[in-house]
Amino acid sequence: MREYATAPTFTISDDDALVRTVFRHARQTPDLVLFSRPLGEDWVDVTAAEFAELVTGVAKGLIQGGVQAGDRVILMSATRFEWTLLDFAIWAAGAVSVPVYDSSSPEQVHWIVDDSGASVAVVETASHAQAFAGTDVRLLQIDDAAIDTLLASGADLDDTAVDQRLNALRADDLASLVYTSGTTGRPKGCVLTHRNFLSEVRGILAASIGEVAQPGNRMLTFLPLAHVLARAVSLAMFEAGGAQAHWSDFGTIVPQFGRYRPNVILGVPRVFEKVKDGAAQQASAGGAVKKRIFDFAESTAVAYSEALDTGRVPIMLRLKHFVADKLVYSRLRAVLGGECWWAISGGGALMPRLGHFFRGVGVPVYEGYGLTESTAAHCVNVPGAQRIGSVGQPMGGNAVRIAPDGEIELSGGVVFGGYWKNDAATDAVFDGPWFRTGDLGSIDEDGYLTITGRKKDLLITAGGKNVSPGPMEDRMRSHELVSQAVVVGDGRPFIGALVTLDADALARWRAANGEGADVRAAVQTVIDDANSLVSHAEAVKKFVILDHDLTEENGALTATLKIKRNVVSERYRDEIETLYS
Repeated sequence: MREYATAPTFTISDDDALVRTVFRHARQTPDLVLFSRPLGEDWVDVTAAEFAELVTGVAKGLIQGGVQAGDRVILMSATRFEWTLLDFAIWAAGAVSVPVYDSSSPEQVHWIVDDSGASVAVVETASHAQAFAGTDVRLLQIDDAAIDTLLASGADLDDTAVDQRLNALRADDLASLVYTSGTTGRPKGCVLTHRNFLSEVRGILAASIGEVAQPGNRMLTFLPLAHVLARAVSLAMFEAGGAQAHWSDFGTIVPQFGRYRPNVILGVPRVFEKVKDGAAQQASAGGAVKKRIFDFAESTAVAYSEALDTGRVPIMLRLKHFVADKLVYSRLRAVLGGECWWAISGGGALMPRLGHFFRGVGVPVYEGYGLTESTAAHCVNVPGAQRIGSVGQPMGGNAVRIAPDGEIELSGGVVFGGYWKNDAATDAVFDGPWFRTGDLGSIDEDGYLTITGRKKDLLITAGGKNVSPGPMEDRMRSHELVSQAVVVGDGRPFIGALVTLDADALARWRAANGEGADVRAAVQTVIDDANSLVSHAEAVKKFVILDHDLTEENGALTATLKIKRNVVSERYRDEIETLYS
């Protein structure tokens, strides 16, 4: 059993909590800009002193409304400044925040209300409020002056009421119940303490990747804050005194890069795929010459990055890279705001070629690995210690090992204490201090972890061949034309796939190739590329193109865009049967 551990790089006192940073910033640097709020075409700054005043006022409103220390308070909203304000205010009131994705169904909401025992819920919109119909929670709505209501209701309460709650907080107190995405059943509440969050935040900041988080530097937060990854990185930026802005509309995020000029970008692989694909499409639209220039720049970026790993970049490659930088890379960096040091990717596998492309462009993307149960990142690639294709080494104070059956197991300060009110589920995932992730992987001699699949997703063909579908699905989804791909074949004579197409990309493809062009042949090239990753016995032999996409709205994906395999297998049973008939 291979194991790799890293030494602690920080300390956490027993009476510490992240919310204390709110008031430390206000005391030490009251004029420091911590947030920028969008107002028309401008940004309105929020200083440390102003934020501490808001957190205190909202916390007093919660206390005046009956929220007791340890009470669970649901927070259901898209990514915006008020989300972070409420998160800190809930902690300042001594309570526990329960994030809920703003896309959650009424059934999911009711389950979380009942399971968490929440007494209060702060939602963003009227449609969110409707999801709570029939529950006993007290509702406040952000778009209906919830913040002003809380500030007004707590105005007559002395600040000492908040001080008393803060003084009673301890590092091992429950900070948040964060529910899993529920790919295999009902979501489970992960018990995350203040110590868990502090271990995550300080682990990030103690690593070289945390160097970008410092006063005066900026981050644009646009992933859902209900997802523990976005929340953890946002908290790390706040702890270090960096500034951040919020934006929730993924469809318009690229213009905001140029508007806010972030120094660091946190994204999922699809974000970086979209940026590269957008540049490629723009080049194609400019004619054959511009397309050839982009293709040259893309291949040069990948080759340059791969050469960096060898420690020697040939002089001709350096010259090509210099030319490509003038023609293409500088413009791509401008799309990301022109001041981005590097990016962080999580929530899914980043294809190595895409990682090499962005490093060659001059905006390296550092991939990490973690789960809700590990308070986000447990392992991460960092500047000066990056191996593209891996998810890096454990952060300070954590350890990883590979069980005899290939399962990844984690331990350390970021690992949660268990599932809320579910001892059976907790016992099933722990071996002493080691958390069984359900993921499969390997560790090299230097402690770099590589993910090879998901244990529960393993397909076993009728011939007894074990097939991990994840890497092939990720490879297919990395192609512009493909939106989603699901590999099937458990108990079957061979491996097949369900494929959905990206509507916009398909329209562009048909415009370029003609309405009568063979789409199936184009998808076959995608399948062939994915098959290059595996042996003949593991390769996709047949596929079906579905006439609609797999989405969260139609129940095929979770809020974090993971495939619900049981739902897909049942819903598309007939389509799967056609592969084998």
